Amino acid sequence: MLKTFKKGLLTAAAAVLGAALLGGCSSGTRASDGLVHLNFQIWDNAQRGGMEAVARAYMDKNPEVEIQVQVTSWDEYWTKLDAAAESGQLPDIFWMHTNQILKYADYGKLEDVTDLYDDVEPDYYTTHFSDISLANARGSDGRMYGVPKDKDTICLVYNREMFDAAGVAYPDESWTWDDLKSASARIHEKTGKYGYMAYADDQLGYWNFVYQAGGYILNEDKTKAGFLDYGTRKAMEFYIGLQKEPWCPDQNYFAETAPGNAFMSEQGAMYLEGNWNLISFMENNKEMIGKWDVAVLPKCPDPVRGDGRATISNGLCYSTGAKGKKLEYARDFLKFAGSEEGQRVQGLSGAAIPAYKGLEDTWISAFDQYDYKLDVQKCVDMFPYGVQSVNNASRPKWKTQINDLLLKIYSGELSLDQGLEDMQKLVDESKAL
Repeated sequence: MLKTFKKGLLTAAAAVLGAALLGGCSSGTRASDGLVHLNFQIWDNAQRGGMEAVARAYMDKNPEVEIQVQVTSWDEYWTKLDAAAESGQLPDIFWMHTNQILKYADYGKLEDVTDLYDDVEPDYYTTHFSDISLANARGSDGRMYGVPKDKDTICLVYNREMFDAAGVAYPDESWTWDDLKSASARIHEKTGKYGYMAYADDQLGYWNFVYQAGGYILNEDKTKAGFLDYGTRKAMEFYIGLQKEPWCPDQNYFAETAPGNAFMSEQGAMYLEGNWNLISFMENNKEMIGKWDVAVLPKCPDPVRGDGRATISNGLCYSTGAKGKKLEYARDFLKFAGSEEGQRVQGLSGAAIPAYKGLEDTWISAFDQYDYKLDVQKCVDMFPYGVQSVNNASRPKWKTQINDLLLKIYSGELSLDQGLEDMQKLVDESKAL
């Protein structure tokens, strides 16, 4: 077994359990009912319906195949997937995240699907998917180890009623960091509620500000960190400094209350959210429909480089194991899921913005069902200045430690400069798992 997956955490019993829960049929391709049964593992229950819709669309064309979508929590998903990878019994189909794809691909656990569309269109991937979507599905060798599933941006979510009560105009494309602060101060003064809630997160927090300021977390070839870059320091000083404002909760608050929960309980007026959560928020907080909306991210007014605009853009991919017993069928499903038809089904379900170029409107149309339609076009408008979600082969090793250092800066245990130096050293000296 590879130490990469074991990491001292999984016992042999856990590996067997994970294989039993996630693995396919132990022998043969067709079951006693004459069907080929494929299990499809995901971690987001909010997207179950969308993935079942994609599976049904495929099964309608392939009646000899039955696909069962299985959902587990994020943490459980990766624990079981690690165990299944060790035992050589990965699920037939599963989601792969940018945080993990390099580990799984580089150790030969994922099927290479670079040639999947060669019989359809020689340049299928580059024609129909963005550079970011393709980068999210590649291994360190540049080969494709998944079919791009979706793409996303980070948006500013705001409470319309609080803005109205404070007499503040809603956020728009002209907003800068200065507007974010002044609106927050005004809202707090007039309503007693928090303004912008700046919590210690990377993708949903400071990363966006770093790239807006012209800084960077990893250099272009992803070998060195950029925490000592002037633009990065500028953004980190601004973002961490927001906690000193009376209108921004401190990190102890967020340890008890997630910012999304604080927002939906109307304790604060603004925070950053990923577009993938918006439709589930509409569905699960119907009493709030019409009270809130989304906007593009405010820009840095004086960036060190660039024009001050950036949003972190990520995306998942559909993958299958390199040695699956039903590999032919799994590959065929992946091929459908990455087709225009498969991507359209996903978009119309509202599950996520399709990675396939030109189908963004399918996701937008999913919001037509509500009496008040969020201005989710703003999420799509930000793709031209999207920045690929930060990742390299050693990130699973340094991700948690970077967050620990960030919290120490927030608490005053470390100065900003010392904390950034420690972050730089940590990333630069980390090796791939």
